[in-house]
Amino acid sequence: MATIRPFNSVRPRGDLANKVAALPYDVYNRQEALEEVIKEPLSFLKIDRAETQFPENFDPYDTKVYEQARDSLRDMLKEGVLIKEGQNCYYVYELTMAGRSQTGLVGCAAIDDYLNNVIKKHEKTREDKEIDRINHVDICDAQTGPIFLAYRSQRNINEVIDAIKMGTPLYDFLAPDGVKHTIWKIADQSHIETISKEFKTIQSIYIADGHHRTASAVKVGLKRRAENPDYNGEEEFNFFLAVLFPHDQLMILDYNRVAKDLNGYSKEGFLTEVAKVFLVEEMGEEPFKPMEKATFGMYLEGVWYKLTAKDEIRSTDPVEGLDVAVLQNHLLTPVLNIKDIRTDKRIDFVGGIRGLKELEKRANSDMKLAFSMFPTSIDELFEVSDAGQLMPPKSTWFEPKLRSGLFIHELS
Repeated sequence: MATIRPFNSVRPRGDLANKVAALPYDVYNRQEALEEVIKEPLSFLKIDRAETQFPENFDPYDTKVYEQARDSLRDMLKEGVLIKEGQNCYYVYELTMAGRSQTGLVGCAAIDDYLNNVIKKHEKTREDKEIDRINHVDICDAQTGPIFLAYRSQRNINEVIDAIKMGTPLYDFLAPDGVKHTIWKIADQSHIETISKEFKTIQSIYIADGHHRTASAVKVGLKRRAENPDYNGEEEFNFFLAVLFPHDQLMILDYNRVAKDLNGYSKEGFLTEVAKVFLVEEMGEEPFKPMEKATFGMYLEGVWYKLTAKDEIRSTDPVEGLDVAVLQNHLLTPVLNIKDIRTDKRIDFVGGIRGLKELEKRANSDMKLAFSMFPTSIDELFEVSDAGQLMPPKSTWFEPKLRSGLFIHELS
């Protein structure tokens, strides 16, 4: 049983939503974030990446940075750039990219559901990344970036959302990256009760993107519980901001790989090693995009190859059977000696949104070869999570990205 509830959101004034809304904090490096804030002074990045308000050499994890984020949030409220809703609501959030739309529900999820594994994870988190967002959430006293959650589609929830979308949007704008963002408010109490009741029937919810933000929000909640031993469980710090999408709305893109060298092999010797566990077909100069599971594209010295995993290296295990695991366990590690893709500088990753030409560009410049992947499916993500296992790093790439700053969840 999942607990999803409405909340009293802080959000942008209607005519400023397109200026405030920003891509997630972690898609930018420091310089890119600064350039965005200079270009658009109302960008929410000045809160999510408050180091942009300090000199370049200032420690981005200094307490003063998080205090600046808090002060900027308060200033935007005082100036009327941000407003408080004044009542508990859900919101419907539709994103449209390249003619394809996906629609989710904005609300708050319970930290107890995360602790009890109703909300399931599929990635490891890093402590340093958690600490950054813990400090940000705790000092701002607010969650500023929504967690991307998924659930198995439920008809009654879909019907409410479809009915709400017949009304006038709260926000409707085209972002600079070409993604259209349309948002409706759900304030009707009967609709709110229906949605909350229907989520109570859902056994599992899955983190699609935002594992570090989720873990951080939960740890802030636990910290607040320790500081408030008489808490009753209804306080806002017991919940975190999320956008929940039915599984049939989502599309996972390929998350491709580029490698620095052939680990001392000649081209011929490398292809011989690969052919021991993959069927290797030369495809020519035209980029090859895999169209089915257990197939891979490989680009080396101006030529594309199709690799097909032989039966002996395929697996029915939820993790070992993932294409990213097959490539890792039977080529990257044994042949290229790339063992830990989190830390090895000889490998890098290219989201499918950049296309196969980006793989060629990298392989022809700072890298040596590239692999195009068949995307991990949402069903595979669910299967791994249900089994209590973890996916290899860089297994999924979701597009389009949720914008930060459209909804803010205050903790007190």
